[in-house]
Amino acid sequence: MAERAARRRNGERGGEGRPNDGLFDRELDHLPAEARWREWMHRVEATIFAASEPVGRETLARIVGKSCSIDLLIDDIREELRGRPYDLVAVAGGWKHLTRPAYADAIRAAVGSSEKAAALTQAEVLVLMCIAYFQPITRAELSSFFGKEISRDLIGQLRGAGLIASGPRSPTPGAPYTYVTTKDFLLEFGLDTLRDLPDFEALEDAGLLSKEKLLAGDILPEFAGGQADVDANSEG
Repeated sequence: MAERAARRRNGERGGEGRPNDGLFDRELDHLPAEARWREWMHRVEATIFAASEPVGRETLARIVGKSCSIDLLIDDIREELRGRPYDLVAVAGGWKHLTRPAYADAIRAAVGSSEKAAALTQAEVLVLMCIAYFQPITRAELSSFFGKEISRDLIGQLRGAGLIASGPRSPTPGAPYTYVTTKDFLLEFGLDTLRDLPDFEALEDAGLLSKEKLLAGDILPEFAGGQADVDANSEG
């Protein structure tokens, strides 16, 4: 009995060192509706604040009642953050606290840059764009888009930055690996899912991209120079 009481006082933990779900009150039925909603908001915001990675819906569902709408909770939290220098942003399939872009210069002046991704060349950006829109895609298919072989070094740079990874093998002869974007790609560009990529037709309408030129290997004149620099570096 004494051991059981001690375990309850310490937030009884299971065999894997996690709190016993049976002792965690998600529903909060003893609270008035307004206070219950407020407590759910605090739980969600605290969990997202403490996490180093975006927190997904499934994780948040563990700390609120069955009838609670996580989307409405997030909306209310974001409403309270209006006017603050940070916001709650949907990114990489979850939510994360991010400072507002207007304060980027102040943060850099105070603590320097914390960006992990290496600066990308124009050639790398263009290849990454094609992978994002046409994934899963092979290196040979990328080369056909640009009318010039895409070097393994360029692919290696994107992999090293954590922006792409190997996808399923292609059903074409030789079964080459395909490439896909990663969760870090979504984080780097502030996207929740790939559906948030700019609409391809909208890019064409804005004159920023031509699908015809892309498929004809005439995407941008500058690409040849950028790729040549990459190839020259790899030979040195």
